[in-house]
Amino acid sequence: MARKDKKTLPASGAGIVRYFDDETSGIKLSPNQVVIGAIIIALICIALRFTTYVGY
Repeated sequence: MARKDKKTLPASGAGIVRYFDDETSGIKLSPNQVVIGAIIIALICIALRFTTYVGY
């Protein structure tokens, strides 16, 4: 009998999932920058909520 030396790859290695292989242009943000940005936007919204007078 012939020996099988051929190894099979999982589905992700066969090219089905390749979205990390392509380099895309655009802004690159780390997770820390996203969290800090969200906190800053939330603080601005809270500050505007308590500093503006609506009148009702």
